[in-house]
Amino acid sequence: MKNLILVILLITSVLVFGQQADPLKLWYDEPSGEVWENALPLGNGNIGTMVYGNVSKEIFQLNESTVWSGSPNRNDNPDALEALPKVRQLIFDKQFKAAENLANAKIITKKSHGQMFQPVGNLELTFDGHQNFKNYSRELNIGNAISKTTYTINGITYTREAFTSLTDKVLVIKIAADQPGKVSFTANFTTPHKKQEIKIKDNDLSLWGVTSDHESVEGKVEFQALLRMKTKNGDINFAHNAIHVKNADSTILFVSIASNFKNYNDLSADETLRAKNDLNRAFSKNYADLKVAHTKAYQNYFNRVSLQLGTIETSNQPTDERLENFRNNQDPSFVSLYFQYGRYLLISSSKPGGQAANLQGIWNKRMTPAWDSKYTININAEMNYWPAEKTNLSELHEPFLKMVQELSVTGKKTAKSMYGTRGWMAHHNTDIWRVTGAIDGAFWGIWNGGGAWLSQHIWEHYLYTGDTKFLKDHYDVLKGAALFYVDFLVQHPELPYLVIVPGNSPENAAQGREGTSITAGATMDNQLVEDIFNAVISASEVLNTDTAFADSLKVIKKKLPPMQIGKHNQLQEWLADLDSPTDHHRHISHLYGLYPSNLISPYRTPLLFAAARNTLVQRGDISTGWSMGWKVNWWAKMQDGNHAFELIKNQLTPVGVNQSGGGTYANLFDAHPPFQIDGNFGCTSGITEMLLQSSDGAVHLLPAIPDALKNGSVTGLKSRGGFEIVDMKWEDKKLVSVSIKSALGGNLRLRSPNQVTLHGPGNLIPAKGVNSNPFFKVPKVASPLISKASDITVLELPTTILYDLKTKAGKTYTFIAKERP
Repeated sequence: MKNLILVILLITSVLVFGQQADPLKLWYDEPSGEVWENALPLGNGNIGTMVYGNVSKEIFQLNESTVWSGSPNRNDNPDALEALPKVRQLIFDKQFKAAENLANAKIITKKSHGQMFQPVGNLELTFDGHQNFKNYSRELNIGNAISKTTYTINGITYTREAFTSLTDKVLVIKIAADQPGKVSFTANFTTPHKKQEIKIKDNDLSLWGVTSDHESVEGKVEFQALLRMKTKNGDINFAHNAIHVKNADSTILFVSIASNFKNYNDLSADETLRAKNDLNRAFSKNYADLKVAHTKAYQNYFNRVSLQLGTIETSNQPTDERLENFRNNQDPSFVSLYFQYGRYLLISSSKPGGQAANLQGIWNKRMTPAWDSKYTININAEMNYWPAEKTNLSELHEPFLKMVQELSVTGKKTAKSMYGTRGWMAHHNTDIWRVTGAIDGAFWGIWNGGGAWLSQHIWEHYLYTGDTKFLKDHYDVLKGAALFYVDFLVQHPELPYLVIVPGNSPENAAQGREGTSITAGATMDNQLVEDIFNAVISASEVLNTDTAFADSLKVIKKKLPPMQIGKHNQLQEWLADLDSPTDHHRHISHLYGLYPSNLISPYRTPLLFAAARNTLVQRGDISTGWSMGWKVNWWAKMQDGNHAFELIKNQLTPVGVNQSGGGTYANLFDAHPPFQIDGNFGCTSGITEMLLQSSDGAVHLLPAIPDALKNGSVTGLKSRGGFEIVDMKWEDKKLVSVSIKSALGGNLRLRSPNQVTLHGPGNLIPAKGVNSNPFFKVPKVASPLISKASDITVLELPTTILYDLKTKAGKTYTFIAKERP
């Protein structure tokens, strides 16, 4: 009978969810024109390309991940060490403006405030006589990472296809017509760089340049772009620094781009030799083989996860129309498209061995982009990688983890020279040169939690993969981040706590402090310290090493300030009860403890959980794009799927509609505004958290399913402890069936919204006590201090059932609902 039920479920799922038409395409019935945010992104982790899809003058805007202004440099301020005691005393004396002024003078850098990610230029293709076209369509298929533009002129259908090869490191473009001899165009490079040279060289079109000087740092990144073509029939001519194609049946264009960048301290590579080698290798292959190899490599990542939420008739509309209508219509497949688009963008912008995705991923057309398009590490850079582990893209975490390791080297000098401590640290921004000094101004730059937060990704990678070799190799990075705080924490003169001072709650100011952010013992600072201490203590246990140091952290941890619940029933942002219920600031940094941390739990810390919800309500929903992306995660943690879905609707609103900012561009790029890619990644993470959570001691299935997505199926999501959702289906917000593969073995503690039975061998029992699986160890959190004016009460949670099952590595286990919804 159980076998029969399982077969019926599988057949039903195919019938219900197998009818989607092109569910993985962004498509449009108009060209981009001159609007960059209409263009469609391609990328292979090295080369980024924005495809405009214009007819008579096509543009492929080009980036390369190492093309940054400046050159190796440091931006520490050595005056900080002498000024530090005075800054601290001013803060303790509540002279916050004076402390901020002194920090601006002595701690904030007097050198570079960070370098800029810069474009290479454009490849422009001019098609004479192609003004009067019809039957136009352009698309980006995120199922194979290939863009296509088609249109008809005088009865001839033209097709342009492009991809940035994951295997061959080049941009490949095919231009074809359905009649012979009809492909004619001119190709040329343009670039905004001042130091540049465009010429024909050895039958290639060459663009060579040097990046900009910026803030007294000389630009020394030399880059080389090369274009070479193959035609089927027709002629190729070279003139006026351009390539002219005439009367071909089809043409294949190859673009390679490389720089002299080896690492953050070495610019000794030969950019021209690199670019030429890449071009030669790719040019020797035929188009079909290049396309097959690229698609296979891409789908090796992308096809690991599928999400089916059903379709409606309007799902076949152009993407910009779906975006315009989403907030008012039920279009569940648009949610799955946006979820998968975030995974597409991560695959395209973060390649093992390359650079981490920056504030704009790998796509930028401006010489002076917003916030330099660098790495803001008080939330934005971390958010980029929230989907990596749980959406089954663990390998793509590597560039970010490598950046953390490199920062642990440069940040060691900053910790010593600026603060006199051991270990390493970073302030709120870095760049390709791995600078770690304090920038922008004390209001923003005094924050020193970069090392602690970045290091959590090392621990997270271990918790998902169980890779003890990786953990051993990176243990010193974790330890160094903790060691900084061992030395930096000081005794508060009026309270019985060790506190971070100076610090802040990123980019927000407390009431009554003259518009300053500088403080002692901000809640987020305390949470970060607790998290890095917990990670090091646990890592030392796993590796059976450094016991004395771990024991010392346990002692220090007891002296940290506990979280507090204020007079408005809110989670306090600062040591003092200074929160305003009318504060709608985009940063809600003290909710770091709810997500991505697991310090705040509905089951272990119910009052703090209730206070976190009150803070979310008081701060409001609509904000900048990345902030709304974070809020999707928070409301998912609140197990409130309907509210999380409201945030998705707010985020998937055309930019300019939300009066408080945020929204989405026509190409589904997230808008701060302007474009920041973190919101895309944040929302993909949030949708995942609605389906699966694993940070609170169990694999929690369907924790926050909204009414709008009450039926669906998902495959491939991963949890801590090496568990993978092979297949999960739900109806009417209740679990129908789930198959889970155990990569590492050990206890599977399952939290389900309804009762299930185990289909197959094993002993599924009601869960009791602490989960014996060490990957699901949860922190012990001190009881909160609660304001006398607070009347906070515990929230009522959705009913769930908790099970335990002993699993074996490599085995898959299937669970079926006892009763169909």
